Amino acid sequence: MKFLFVVQGEGRGHFTQAITLEEMLLRNGHEVVEVLVGKSSSRTLPGFFNRTIKAPVKRFISPNFLPTQANKRACLKKSLAYNMLRVPEYLRSMHYINQRIKDTGAEVVINFYELLTGLTYLLFRPSVPYICIGHQYLFLHKDFEFPRKSPAQLSMLRFFTRLTSMGAAKRLALSFVEMEDDSESRVIVVPPLLRREVTSLQPEQENYIHGYMVNSGFSDSVHEFHHLHPRVPLHFFWDKSGADEVTEIDENLHFHQIDDVKFLNYMSACKAYASTAGFESICEAMYLGKPVLMVPAHIEQDCNAYDAQRAGAGVVADGFDIETLLRFSEDEYKPNTTFLYWARSSERLIINELETLTEIESSVFTLPNFTKYLSI
Repeated sequence: MKFLFVVQGEGRGHFTQAITLEEMLLRNGHEVVEVLVGKSSSRTLPGFFNRTIKAPVKRFISPNFLPTQANKRACLKKSLAYNMLRVPEYLRSMHYINQRIKDTGAEVVINFYELLTGLTYLLFRPSVPYICIGHQYLFLHKDFEFPRKSPAQLSMLRFFTRLTSMGAAKRLALSFVEMEDDSESRVIVVPPLLRREVTSLQPEQENYIHGYMVNSGFSDSVHEFHHLHPRVPLHFFWDKSGADEVTEIDENLHFHQIDDVKFLNYMSACKAYASTAGFESICEAMYLGKPVLMVPAHIEQDCNAYDAQRAGAGVVADGFDIETLLRFSEDEYKPNTTFLYWARSSERLIINELETLTEIESSVFTLPNFTKYLSI
């Protein structure tokens, strides 16, 4: 089959998932004809993605979350106002996505949590079936356990997740643990998409802390820890616009521009890992037996962190409290060996779901069914 990918352009996880799925599809005799990536003024396309993905890559303007003044957590009010002003641009992007689906001859569309894909299927109703994939679709599962956070924010998160998957034939929910499928919500639980570069690594343990921050404002708390504990080596990755490939503060504090090969090499040999609670890198740390400190940057990552903590990955904090991570790694952490077997079954289970794709019901977007579809 011929597949077209649509990828949300925020963070590292969706990019590595797209790379991994493309590799799986190629190994199983399929083709990825094109990759469409959402872009915004605040994000750059990581170099590792352009170097690794095989299919042609095209960009389109897409909604994104804006950070608070401190550039840490997302500011929902500011993000909503910013994106409402750009609705005409997003309509043009949806027209572009619809046209690329037609022009590429794609037989299946894979959506990596990009909002405009769901809205394209709502407004333009392409005839090509599509599948959504991401950890976020677990939020629609009837048995998913949420953290004790604002009910309004959790409702908005679920609503947003439904919008990204309007009309999807299947929602493949990447999960830390095995769960039963939720057929009523079209949620099929599958293992995480870990790249072969991860599964082929031989983990070691050196004395440094490895980390990743989706918003550079979190660097303040890293600096604070470093000021108090200057002898603890720290290697943090970010995608800060205009930053050097490596920003060396001193011999024990380095900030690296995100590069996937370099990132994984540092992950494989670190003592522990600190992150802004992105699903993909938590899975990589779990696979390599590294304890994790999770610092959520928005409500979605609050859910990621809570779910990962229940799976034994690590601890959750409001800032990069590395002292807590060190105590956890030395006193409490035990690698989750069950996760290794679950993760290793991903190719077999995911390819099977893609190859047994059922057609989208043609009646999904009739007006009487619209509200019903949003509720499942």
